[in-house]
Amino acid sequence: MTIGVFDSGLGGLTIVATMRSQLPGANIIYIADTANAPYGEKTKEQILNYSIHITDYLVEHHHIDALVVACNTATSAAIIELRERYSNLIIVGTEPGLKPAISHSETKKVGVLATPATLEGEKYKALVAMLSNHYHVEVFEQPCPGLVQQIESGETTSDKTLSMLETWLSPMRDHNVDTIVLGCTHYPLVKESIQRVMRRSITFIDSAEGVTKRLIYLLSEKGHEFHGKTSLHLFSTGPIDTTMVETILGENFRVSVINSLN
Repeated sequence: MTIGVFDSGLGGLTIVATMRSQLPGANIIYIADTANAPYGEKTKEQILNYSIHITDYLVEHHHIDALVVACNTATSAAIIELRERYSNLIIVGTEPGLKPAISHSETKKVGVLATPATLEGEKYKALVAMLSNHYHVEVFEQPCPGLVQQIESGETTSDKTLSMLETWLSPMRDHNVDTIVLGCTHYPLVKESIQRVMRRSITFIDSAEGVTKRLIYLLSEKGHEFHGKTSLHLFSTGPIDTTMVETILGENFRVSVINSLN
């Protein structure tokens, strides 16, 4: 089986790392759309357009059986349209893990770090309202403009990144937040820095495990079997930090640049 995965940059590789360990025999094609990054500061129409072009490319050139939208922002903007256009594909999106965060939180005070576009999504807002009322939890939302760029540049522990996180996280620290939802696939790469700024033990909720489990379930329903060697091919639409690729995946991978998605 061939699985297409895309994100605006390197963040989706945090999901790919989990997929590689749990999907033996899969052929994974990953596209980092660095030419258009970051998605979190683009309009919904732009993100939808990028998502359609990438999916067309994966279908036409790699004949994928499944698609993972490894980006919270793209999921919010494009998942409905993608499922309508490619009804024969298994499509799994990525959404902030609010429900598991609430179940893990002892203080019932949960933080959500995400891009502005994710936090403004209608589906996300409805989920927060429903869960907040039902579970009597207080949710502290924080958009993180510029954090994706810091991570893409390998600045995960730099003074500038720590200063940004201090500004965003100090209200959560003051209100005794004990669980933080990493609402962008890039953000697991700054867990260490977040922990440092919060100055207490924090439970982190990210999407990698949940997305992989959902994908395995849907592939199994279609009769796919999981055995053999997993292969991974990485592509980008623009410049990419290969050192960070190695940091995420634990080994060196060659990244091919796609000059056109047509």
